[in-house]
Order: sequence, then C-alpha cells, then structure tokens
Amino acid sequence: MPVASATGDRIAALRAEGRAALVGYLPVGFPDVERSVEAVLAMVDAGADVVEVGVPYTDPVMDGPVIQRAAEAALAGGTRVRDVLRVAEAVASHTAGRVPTLVMSYWNPLLRYGVDAFARDLAAAGGAGVITPDLIPDEGAEWIAASDAHGLDRVFLVAPSSTPERLQRTVRATRGFVYAASTMGVTGARSQVGARAEQLVADTRAAGARDVCVGLGVSTGDHAAQVGRYADGVIVGSALVGALLADGPWSARIDELQRRTADLADGVRRARGAGPVAAGRTVLAVDDSTTVDPTSQETSP
Repeated sequence: MPVASATGDRIAALRAEGRAALVGYLPVGFPDVERSVEAVLAMVDAGADVVEVGVPYTDPVMDGPVIQRAAEAALAGGTRVRDVLRVAEAVASHTAGRVPTLVMSYWNPLLRYGVDAFARDLAAAGGAGVITPDLIPDEGAEWIAASDAHGLDRVFLVAPSSTPERLQRTVRATRGFVYAASTMGVTGARSQVGARAEQLVADTRAAGARDVCVGLGVSTGDHAAQVGRYADGVIVGSALVGALLADGPWSARIDELQRRTADLADGVRRARGAGPVAAGRTVLAVDDSTTVDPTSQETSP
C-alpha cells in the first residue's frame, strides 16, 4: 500500500483551489532557536503554504552567502539537529497540521543523529519529511527504509544534466515532489527567473513525476506570479532569510519578513487568473540551485 504524502496532499488541495503553493525556507537557529521558531510562524501567518526549515551545516554544497551567513550564526549559537524538531512541532500545533514542514538537511547531520531515530523523532514532532540535497537514491537505501517506516516524504534532486535514466530513478524514489535544480549556482535571490526550468520540468514529468520542485531564483511577487503560472509551488529562501539578516530591531525584521512573504503569496495567488489549472502541474522551488549536479555520484557523502 502506498505511503501517504503530507506535502503531496497539500499541493493537491491548493491545485484544486486553482493556485500554486508558496513554500518558504528559513534556517533553524538564527538568530537563536526561539526567535527562529517565531520567524517561521510569522512566515506561515503571512501566507506560506509549506514550510522548509534548514539544518545549519559547516560544509554546505548549495547554500549561497545569505543562507551561509545565517547558518554560521546559528551554529555559533549552539543550534543542533534536534532543534528542527521544535520548529516542526510548533508549526504542526500552530496550524493544526494544515501546513507541512520539510527539513532541508545535508546527509552527514542525519547520519550523526541516526537515520531511523531522526525519522522517528521528526514524525513524532509532526514533520512531513526531508529534502536531502547531497544524497542520491542509489545510496539512499537507509533513508528510504526509514522514511517508509515512519511515513515521511523524501525529496531527491535532479538537474539539467540528469539523464533520462537518472530522472526516472529519482522520480521512483521520491515522495512529496521532485526537486529540480534548473540553473548552476548557489542559493540566492536573482533579478530574473531562470530560462531552463520549463524543459527540466517537462523532462521530469516525462519520467513519471507529478510534482516537481525546480531551483531558480525568485525574490518578488512578480517573479512568483511568473513561475506560478506553470508551477504547483514556488519555493523562496534567500529573499526571506535576507529580511532577518537586516539591521534594526528584531520586530522590524519580522515585519519585513512578513511583508516579503505576503508579496510572494500574492504573486502565487494571482498567477493563474487567466486560465484553468491542469492536474499534475509542477512544483517550482525558486530559490535553491546548486553548484554541482546533485544527482551525480560526486555529490553524495
């Protein structure tokens, strides 16, 4: 019997409403754990439909300078992997389970915690699943087994250089959505949306995916509207993290985070006003791209 997908169910519900999802990313522990929880809940209240929380890591493959700066501060403040469980639990309680929480983590922190133990504890906290940017399905047997045992989504990555065979293998292993990095570069808000997304989406769909999450670079509501016309969701990270890195009192930074979130949420909501929504559209993660092909052997630990 197939395992249910909390993230897939949320995307399907929004698709039925005729709109894309806004997926907002923030790192856990910046500027400290308590205020990072506050920030995530503020982002949800301002319109984020799915939450993506990052585990700070000392050797990130795909994090740009904005996210790296926040992660370094979180690590210096003593943030640990277990702190993401507090965020997942807070979101589940705050939204009565309506908003899924995905953890974005490199593989080594999960290995150190214990793969099955982390899956067990995340599920108990109300989390939806994990995005593993440096783990390929070929080497993910332990995570696949743990996520199946505890009913979690598992999001693997594809890239423009992925072969049809690689796309098919990744689609088969993924639950929730496929995360496709459409441009080569680290995370960061960009002045325009990448041009390679639609072809990668088409190729990933042809490989059997229903929902695809593509890495681009979106920082405004207009960008989100552009992407949301052909995507099931728009994932934004650096533009939101940047609000928290600004100078000024914490309350002002939270206000700016909510302003940016609301602008992006408005973008995804007005994206499809011109026509009907087709079933099985695409999820676009529009902030996170990678410097290497995440589906290659070289990116796995």
